[in-house]
Parts: sequence; C-alpha cells; structure tokens
Amino acid sequence: MGFKTDSSSDREAMSEINVTPLVDVMLVLLVVFIVTAPLLTQAVKVDLPKTEKTDPAPDKHLATIAIDAQGQITLNDQPQPLEAMEQLLRDLQQADPELIVQFQADTAVPYGRVAEAMAVAHKAGITKLAFVTQE
Repeated sequence: MGFKTDSSSDREAMSEINVTPLVDVMLVLLVVFIVTAPLLTQAVKVDLPKTEKTDPAPDKHLATIAIDAQGQITLNDQPQPLEAMEQLLRDLQQADPELIVQFQADTAVPYGRVAEAMAVAHKAGITKLAFVTQE
C-alpha cells in the first residue's frame, strides 16, 4: 500500500518544500516578540506628591558639604581640599556613628564635582547622605 504520485518516475526529486515546521517556528517567534515588546518600551508616569516643610534633623548629627559655583568645597563652613576631606569625614564618623552628611551644591556646579565629593564621603564610611534643595 504505497502512495503513488502522478510523476512518471519514482526516482525524480521531490520539488515541494514542507513549510509547516518553518511556519511553526515563525509563529513561536511572533508570540515571543508580541509578549516581550511592551515590556521593553514601558514607561511609568508618576505624579509625585507635594509635602509640607519638615523640621530639619538635629544639628548634633549633621555635617555639611557645600560646593559653590566655582567648585570650591567646604566642610562645615571651612574650605577643605578634596584629598583631606576623607580623613576629616572619617574622624567625624568615628566620633558620631549616626552622622548624616548633607550636600549643598550650587546649580552651576558640574555633576562630576558633586560625584567626586560623594565618592570621598563613601570612602570615609559615610552611609547616610542627604541633599539640600530650595523649596
């Protein structure tokens, strides 16, 4: 019970391509792309709440690093070179383990300068950072 075709010879090459596996693979890829595409381009718009003014933290646990428009760094209102600030912050951290370092940077200061000061604070072991802004 063999299957016979209308071809004149049994040795002729079959010129038809079985496309069913190709269609199956393409449909699977299509489903994968349909599922993953929204996840790649999803953006969440958040309307942040407004808050009232809060009381500042007590001064006994605070150190302030200020960076002016020229990039000059001061620690507790005393100008400091960036290299010496790590040891000063380490000493303050050892004296008060609950130390919070507040950063005040002028809007004209490049981000790189602020990042350098933050890296020095991190090297000194400071784990609590705060940024001071205007209301």
